[in-house]
Amino acid sequence: MNIPRDKTLNELGGTWLIVLERFGRLLFSLAIIAAGIETLICSYAFSHSPGSHYKVVPVIPWLPAIPGLAYLVGAILVLCGAGFLFQRTLVVSSITLGALMLLCGLVFDVPRHPNLMSPEWRTNVLEPMVISSLASLAPGLCVIPRWLERTSRYLLAFALIVFGIAHFQVLTFIAKMVPGWIPWHWFWTVFFGVAFISTGLSFATGILQRWAALGVGLMFALWTLTIHLPSLLGAAQDPDKWSDVFIVVALWGGFWAIARDLRDRKDLSLGADSNRA
Repeated sequence: MNIPRDKTLNELGGTWLIVLERFGRLLFSLAIIAAGIETLICSYAFSHSPGSHYKVVPVIPWLPAIPGLAYLVGAILVLCGAGFLFQRTLVVSSITLGALMLLCGLVFDVPRHPNLMSPEWRTNVLEPMVISSLASLAPGLCVIPRWLERTSRYLLAFALIVFGIAHFQVLTFIAKMVPGWIPWHWFWTVFFGVAFISTGLSFATGILQRWAALGVGLMFALWTLTIHLPSLLGAAQDPDKWSDVFIVVALWGGFWAIARDLRDRKDLSLGADSNRA
């Protein structure tokens, strides 16, 4: 049985949702491939350059600086990113990338950063968790099992709410990241903090999920163009700046890629009723 989609958005432009889905998946794919390539480059540098090195690979998912491990994970990231470009390899790539990101965050980063509200925990644990959840949802709700869809939604909700709370903990620092030519720095900092929390609540409750995914994807798009790309151009030799760009582009694309397939809570109830019937 076909589960009804959000009628309002479909009537306003189902074609645009399809375009955004495809564009988002392309962005997500390219960002994961780029992160894999950077991981391979860092692995080569660790194993061939004399002198001191990073203790952690400065690319998501922030592996220990062990060349063999980094080579393996970098190759998997490249293959998974490429797999998202083709329908026949989408499910395998989704499962592999989702498991890899979540496993790396839990195994390598939780023990190093046990404080839930620390900047390191938010970056090193929650960002891989969000990418893992987006990858898991990418094949579509009609393909993945219900438990995986719910788990991914709740992990997204948890991470986004923590991101929002963090905005209010470091308002001054985040406000300084807003480019000087954009007015009302404090307003935008508070606005995006509220947007994070609202989006997290939307995913947790199943209310207006599609609008939430489109909105938070647009937010990451704006951050890419106004904050992270200009920062990269000013410090192109810094691997952390490259990783920041790849992460924010993956989040931008990932949320747009899943938006079309998300359903509101009333539609989820209809689906549950039909399954019981």
